[in-house]
Amino acid sequence: MTRRFFMGSTAAVMVAPLPAFALNNEQARSLVDGLVGEINTVIDSGKSETSMYREFERIFRQYSDLSYIAAYAMGVDARRASASQKKAFTAAFTGYISRKYGKRFREFIGGRLEVQGVKKVKSFYQVRTMAHLRGESPFELDFHVSDRTGKNLFFNMYIEGINMLLTEREEIGAMLDRRKGNIDAMIADLKSAG
Repeated sequence: MTRRFFMGSTAAVMVAPLPAFALNNEQARSLVDGLVGEINTVIDSGKSETSMYREFERIFRQYSDLSYIAAYAMGVDARRASASQKKAFTAAFTGYISRKYGKRFREFIGGRLEVQGVKKVKSFYQVRTMAHLRGESPFELDFHVSDRTGKNLFFNMYIEGINMLLTEREEIGAMLDRRKGNIDAMIADLKSAG
């Protein structure tokens, strides 16, 4: 177990979503129905790759808790980042995550996403979705939804069992390690990554 992993795990507890009091099954499902509907519209649009990525960034901004996702991805290194570095990181991270997961969603062209069900898990709701792709077996794509910001947003997703939050924390940590902990250099790298 590395120091980064231990410290990152500790930081994860500190930035965990607050309990969702107003959110219910129907609202969580409604959020993901809207999200899935927009993703399906984009993948059926026939737009260019660049246009699709712009649309996916708009969707991420509308439906996800980007400030939480970015803070989780930066982990313990956020403690030593200045306010301007955190802001620059969140902006670069938003573009990065939109391109990275936009590429995954583009694989769904000719297929569709379907919401299957909702269940409460601790302080959030898990919305189970099934991805149906051409020529492939369906697979699960789950969204975790919370209202910790006062707005219903998803803060994590699992694609075929792969946890987005943990994956991105590892990716950002690896980028920082390659840059010997230089946050500004990592942010510069992030702008073209994905």
